[in-house]
Amino acid sequence: MACEACKTIPPVLAEGYVPKGNWEKIGNLNTYVTGNLSSKRAIIDVYDIFGPAPQTLQGADALATALDLIVVVPDFFKGSPMLGEWYTNPTEESDKLKNAFLAQAFNFKNHAQELLDFNSAAKSKFASVSSWGAVGLCWGGKVVVILSGEGTPFTASGQVHPGKLEFADAQKLTIPHIVLASNGEPEEVVKQYHDLLVGEGKKNVVETYGTMHHGWMGARAKLGEEANLKEYTRG
Repeated sequence: MACEACKTIPPVLAEGYVPKGNWEKIGNLNTYVTGNLSSKRAIIDVYDIFGPAPQTLQGADALATALDLIVVVPDFFKGSPMLGEWYTNPTEESDKLKNAFLAQAFNFKNHAQELLDFNSAAKSKFASVSSWGAVGLCWGGKVVVILSGEGTPFTASGQVHPGKLEFADAQKLTIPHIVLASNGEPEEVVKQYHDLLVGEGKKNVVETYGTMHHGWMGARAKLGEEANLKEYTRG
């Protein structure tokens, strides 16, 4: 028998996908907004360092449809994310740009405050929403998890192929949390997360997609490959 998700999540397209949402300003950030705008539940989807890639927006649409809620993807990098060409065709100049970008991106304390500020603005815009969650891809997962402890504004949170995965973050969690790891994360730390968070009576999920590369659900998703497409859809 098909699960409810199979009945509600639209099929993932390898190419030619047209995003279902719209871009609008929330606070001081351009934000992709998708889903049921009358829902009382919403999720902030924090992208990876490559920004609002088509694969990321398709995932936001699928999540919104599956759960019948609002999903918002704020553009924290303000139109200037990491560029793939800095990796594939590096030059002395691109190395400088990449290093400068990473220096500011890895200031997680500042970005966590940005997420808090954005959440406040989003709450004002979507006043009917009573429950906010957050999920992050790679870089975004780190931003989300450090705001998932004491005093968190979120009711649940998650990390997908998480970047900078550290057990200390897991130890501070105070809300249900999901981790979908790839084969690119440190196995020992993923196991520590699992041992702490998963068990009878605990509302957490920690699972490793062992055949998937880091980034399989974000900008580095290879949806033209059958295996990646299948695991992207499952995730």
